[in-house]
Amino acid sequence: MNIKGKSKIRITAVALLVVILASVGVLSGCGKKSEKVTIAIPNDATNEARALLLLEKNGYIKLKKGAGITATIKDVEDANGIEFKEVEAAQVANTLKDVDFGIINSNYAIEAKLNPVKDSLIKEDSAADYANILAVKEGNQNSDKIKALKAALESKEVANFIKKKYDGSIVSVVKNPTDGYDSSVNYAALKGTTITVAASPTPHAEILQEAKKILAKKGINLEIKEFTDYVQPNKVVDSGEIDANYFQHVPYLDDFNKKQGTKVVSVAAIHNEPMGLYAGKSDSLDKLKKLK
Repeated sequence: MNIKGKSKIRITAVALLVVILASVGVLSGCGKKSEKVTIAIPNDATNEARALLLLEKNGYIKLKKGAGITATIKDVEDANGIEFKEVEAAQVANTLKDVDFGIINSNYAIEAKLNPVKDSLIKEDSAADYANILAVKEGNQNSDKIKALKAALESKEVANFIKKKYDGSIVSVVKNPTDGYDSSVNYAALKGTTITVAASPTPHAEILQEAKKILAKKGINLEIKEFTDYVQPNKVVDSGEIDANYFQHVPYLDDFNKKQGTKVVSVAAIHNEPMGLYAGKSDSLDKLKKLK
């Protein structure tokens, strides 16, 4: 074989080796990319923090020291290979087909036909700080209309309804349920009046239907106006257009008042909606590796 022939063989061999190494590199890169875990989380201030705190508590991420109920993805010190997709809370369930996991509020999980007790892979042990509240415009807390509504929501009938219908997915936080009536209220004077409440469809409007029955026995009409967003319910209460709302927790309300300049206050905590992690493209927690 002449020198030129040997040179061609060497060049061909080197070229082949380069191709092989490049292929291995590409495949290796693809392998690493597939290890990335995508989790959809709510993009509003307090629910995003809840989602991040849930992951941290279970050992999947690490937040910066001091990050609490207003934490955002900017406060994630170690994401542990997780890529976050921030979406509106009501839409997280709709993104499950495109992500590995999604962290969803119980009310939206129920609307998406998910069972928070059976389908969630991990969930909040206690959402005491996030109890859903009855809220009114500041200054109206002690009006008979509001006290009558509050008493109806704190009744044994409502507590039993929540327990039976939601079977642990939604939990009443009323410590001492009553007969549904407040002895300090002049119900006779309220007869024939209408109380208006802004609420999200599930479970708030459903729970209010039980309170409506209690108020109806005193001749009071409860008008439930359903909203699917987290902004208008506070604005219509602050403007006086609607008497009360029932859809949020205190951390969200505090943040809303601060940013919007509204003056809406809590008058009663009614129930908890534990937030949970649900399967998307990944059907088990095996893909999520805990921090060492």
